[in-house]
Amino acid sequence: MQTVNIRQLKNNPSTALAAARADDVVVVMNRDQPQALLVDLERLGVPDLPAVRVALAVSLFRGGAVSAGFAARVAGLPLGEMLTLLSSQGLALTGEGPDVVDDALADMRHARNWLAGGAGKA
Repeated sequence: MQTVNIRQLKNNPSTALAAARADDVVVVMNRDQPQALLVDLERLGVPDLPAVRVALAVSLFRGGAVSAGFAARVAGLPLGEMLTLLSSQGLALTGEGPDVVDDALADMRHARNWLAGGAGKA
């Protein structure tokens, strides 16, 4: 187990992530008090890591922390499949405010670019 303070984490996050991958757990300290743990998902040894990624993505979207497009990337799913999943969970795919509109427009641009690149062709 390693410890890093917030300054070290901010200055060089890749070192902390590498340590989490190698040492199982990195404790993030804030003013000499443990604040958070970094754990590499691969090291958790869960039998179905893709399902954990999907659950994390749904949770982040449900909490309003990420857009549907970002949730799809976290889950490793195509956007359409992620939208179907979110909808089947009873989650509203739209919300209120300028951030929601900006996120939706960005997701649509991403989908158009993906389709224009030939990814939607067999």
